Amino acid sequence: MSKEYNLIYIIGITLVATIGGLLFGYDTAVISGTVESLRVYLIEPNGLGSFALGATVSSALIGCITGGFISGFLSFRFGRKNSLMIASVLFLFAALGSAYPEFPFFMKDRNSLNVLFLFNFYRIIGGIGVGLASAVCPMYIGEIAPAGIRGRLVSFNQFAIIFGMLVVYFVNWGIAKGQTAEWIHETGWRYMFLSGAIPSLLFGGLLFFVPETPRYLSLRYQHEEALAVLLKINTSKEQAVAILKEIQDSLGEFITSKLTAYGTGVIIIGILISVFQQFVGINVALYYAPEIFKSMGAKTDAAMLQTIVMGFVNVVFTVLAIVTVDKWGRKPLLITGSIGMAIGMFAISALAFNQIIGIWTLVFIILYTASFMMSWGPICWVLISEIFPNRIRGQAVAIAVAAQWAANYFISSTYPPMMEYSSGLTYGFYGLMAVFSAIFVWIWVPETKGKTLEEMERIWQKK
Repeated sequence: MSKEYNLIYIIGITLVATIGGLLFGYDTAVISGTVESLRVYLIEPNGLGSFALGATVSSALIGCITGGFISGFLSFRFGRKNSLMIASVLFLFAALGSAYPEFPFFMKDRNSLNVLFLFNFYRIIGGIGVGLASAVCPMYIGEIAPAGIRGRLVSFNQFAIIFGMLVVYFVNWGIAKGQTAEWIHETGWRYMFLSGAIPSLLFGGLLFFVPETPRYLSLRYQHEEALAVLLKINTSKEQAVAILKEIQDSLGEFITSKLTAYGTGVIIIGILISVFQQFVGINVALYYAPEIFKSMGAKTDAAMLQTIVMGFVNVVFTVLAIVTVDKWGRKPLLITGSIGMAIGMFAISALAFNQIIGIWTLVFIILYTASFMMSWGPICWVLISEIFPNRIRGQAVAIAVAAQWAANYFISSTYPPMMEYSSGLTYGFYGLMAVFSAIFVWIWVPETKGKTLEEMERIWQKK
């Protein structure tokens, strides 16, 4: 089948969808600049310790698990596009509430347990938006994109996630720069959360101008509408009609299809792809980056600046993945990234055991994050968007994404107490998980490069 498609239109749709990814990154990383302020403003005044801080920093992940879990129902019942609109509303509500959790009920008792509870509530609401967007954004792009460029387009979502993190690192740094610690702990952290309202409004507004995916429209028997979208995506009417027929043939009697209609193997592989992406420890580096650098002797401004350096590295190596994913394939990138992450984490572990703090620690953190961003960061989402058959994609993606956020919550919330026990063993554990992830991909994960979503379905039919 020829590669005749309207690239400008496809990229435009993709860019709008990836604002959800940007908000994903923005909302999850904004916490990195507020950890110390939350400790001073909400944790210590209530006589709480590191466990409560870890739970508060990670509380949004409870919402992420929920959002991921319900994404299958919402994306099937209301559609991919409308699910993203729901996510945009949740992002906005969470940005406003997290900034001023005491409003309007506890204005006179602004750092009480009640305010801490409400702060976590708003973070969980934002997390539901993140979980929903994390499942539906790559699904939306994967169902819109032609097979030959699907890897690159879905990888744009990861680029948007990392770009969102980089933007919020700049925002946090700009808010904190030149200010006293007292001002940051009292007011600055509020501005950091409040800034998320701007991209939330932009996302919700632009979603009115993108179509529903042709595969979802076919799933709901709206074949004429699906063909209309395919005609906008493809420059050839014959190609659009052929794609629609292939989609219809793959769906069949979808209503009667069970989640295990293609066996449990594809579901287990999807879950393990998600779990390994988190068990290598990436979100520890992202959420706690300023605190890690401060523990190595950097001052607050320097720690924020080093975090921005990491953000630039993340962007560069995500671009590398975008450029190579449809040329080299998914498996080579994943295995290479796992090896790089293992080297980085084992080196940091050795430095921690020997109490060596300095430039080499930063070098190996950059090696680790660069390896992740060129591999497991974007490719995990690419695979989740494309390995599941059409008839079970919504349900299967929801399970895989919920598992990912559950793993994320476990890793992020256990990091502070693990570090108190042994930083060397903590980083060594993440390095070991990177080794296991390479073995898993080598043995069990199929290569999906260049295959249509319907061709991928036939892989599982043979198993």
